[in-house]
Amino acid sequence: MKKQLRFNPPAIFKLWLAFHLIPACVLAQDSSQALPPGYYIVVAAYRIGQDTYAQNYISRIKNNNSKAAYGSDLGRGYLYVYLDYFSDFDISIKEMLATRKRDGFEKAWVRIMKDPLPEAVEVVSPIASPPVNLANDEPAVEKEAEVITEGATQTTPAEVPADSIKSEEVELNVTEEAPLSEPKPISESNVYLSLFHSTTNKPISGEVEIIDTERARLISKLKGNEYAQLPDPKSNSGRLTLLANVFGFRPLQHELNYQRIPGDTMLHYVEWSGNHYLVKFDLVRYHKGDINTLFNVYFFNDAAIMLPESRYQLNSLLEMLNENQHYRIMLHGHTNGNARGKIITMGESRSFFALTDDVKEGSGSAKDLSRERAEVIKQWLIDQGIAEDRIEVKAWGGGRMLHDQHSVNAKKNVRVDVEILAE
Repeated sequence: MKKQLRFNPPAIFKLWLAFHLIPACVLAQDSSQALPPGYYIVVAAYRIGQDTYAQNYISRIKNNNSKAAYGSDLGRGYLYVYLDYFSDFDISIKEMLATRKRDGFEKAWVRIMKDPLPEAVEVVSPIASPPVNLANDEPAVEKEAEVITEGATQTTPAEVPADSIKSEEVELNVTEEAPLSEPKPISESNVYLSLFHSTTNKPISGEVEIIDTERARLISKLKGNEYAQLPDPKSNSGRLTLLANVFGFRPLQHELNYQRIPGDTMLHYVEWSGNHYLVKFDLVRYHKGDINTLFNVYFFNDAAIMLPESRYQLNSLLEMLNENQHYRIMLHGHTNGNARGKIITMGESRSFFALTDDVKEGSGSAKDLSRERAEVIKQWLIDQGIAEDRIEVKAWGGGRMLHDQHSVNAKKNVRVDVEILAE
């Protein structure tokens, strides 16, 4: 078995000079920095010239405390983002399999750069990169490594023990990445639904509603920041509406045609990335006067105490208030109907998400209950460090129901709305 060489002053010095002494601004403009021969653990590939995308992807990797760099394969016309660089076949396979077990790198592969190997190689430090713009940095191609033996091809599974793969027994060949093709109709392509903060460029968790535009009906919901195949609306027009409605941000919708290729000018929110479409949702925060509903904040029956699953959206509200210290909000409490009844409130333990033994039971109007529910959210925010004078409360009871109180959607009447009073 070949020995991994980790220290040879002449070779290492040349690589260090190439990647550390050349200004980052020069590298950012030049895709001609060819990768030296060796075995690379690659996690993303881009077309030559897409240095910004590669650098942005590296920035995201660095945020997860991983090293990364990129370089070009001029013969193939790709830029490769890689995590490590070896002169030994066996070690590269072992490290690639280990890399696949890490979050975000399940499709890592080994890329062989040919020509005589240098005497020694070492991991190249990441190139300095500009601020991340995750709306545009998704890899163009990602393929798994393949082992070729006696003419038959089989994909190397991630769980194969590294010591079962021997360079003396098989010849490693890397899957040829799918060629970067001309744009195809949406129906024949994957899409990447990129939800990101328009100011910070940070990715945002959320879903995209896929709506049949012609019939105005919801078809499905797809998770943002993932690859997906859009559903067929099975309509004459083929029109789809994609709606990103993420709490804390203004709703944003885009229109696509399932049957067609976007026009030559390309919609500003759609980009063909070689083998998939990138659909960009650059979401903006609420402005003064905007009102949105905490639809994922739920309460126990007859109680101003929240169910545990309410924490996720409350954290989104908290993040919004922390991001902009000028935000002032009003919490509007609503109930299903106007009947009087029992009202359960927190006890001395101040448990916001559980019916503890010390809860207080009383009675009151629907308006009283709606006020208590808005107040408990206010108190939770204050406990998280939000100044009390930034939050106001208004009780509506059943005065502004969204649905008939006896309909199947009656539970949606029980809600708290957030209004932006100042920003």
